Amino acid sequence: MSGGSDAGPLLTATGVVKSYRRGVWPARRAVPVLKGVDLSLAAGEVAGLVGENGSGKSTLMRILVGDLPADAGTVIRRGRLGYCPQQPVVYERLTCDEHFELLGHAYGLPGRAERAGRAEIYARLGFGRYATTRADRLSGGTLAKLNLGLALLADPEVLLLDEPYAGFDFDTYLKFWELVADRRRAGRSVLIISHFVSDAERFDRIVHLRDGQATEA
Repeated sequence: MSGGSDAGPLLTATGVVKSYRRGVWPARRAVPVLKGVDLSLAAGEVAGLVGENGSGKSTLMRILVGDLPADAGTVIRRGRLGYCPQQPVVYERLTCDEHFELLGHAYGLPGRAERAGRAEIYARLGFGRYATTRADRLSGGTLAKLNLGLALLADPEVLLLDEPYAGFDFDTYLKFWELVADRRRAGRSVLIISHFVSDAERFDRIVHLRDGQATEA
């Protein structure tokens, strides 16, 4: 659900529960992944979400963005969400420009605003020369830039990123963190799934998913 209050966190999750069915009938059973997770994001906060493989990080992020229903619990969001999934969701036959145009239309952005946002993203992430290249002809690193750029296009109040810099070279990795710092200064919230221990100092706080529960470092 979405809310419109001017006070409080930009995103709040309370008591989020999720299980998956495993096995074949009659031995099919429910395997709990999230067991009542609470999480909130304040304006201007950059939080990291960490945990072992299979701990439910991507599951939680998909629930936060509304891509996956929870079995129980509530999620309250304020403002626009930008979502960068772990695996890019693109149309192979569309160019980078066409992806931005399509998403800009979906967000209801005026054409001038969409073009300006697109130009800034190309400049900041350094892939403008691929503007007219189809997605199925992009390298993995450039596809990751497009994936992130689409999440950034509408200047969302809350940005949810699932391992966004997989495939980035070191220069783009540094540019990514400059973008994150800019969003913090602008009062935006960012939640990042990360496996890099060396990134810890870049976050305001770290949330650990362990045994279906969220704890803070």
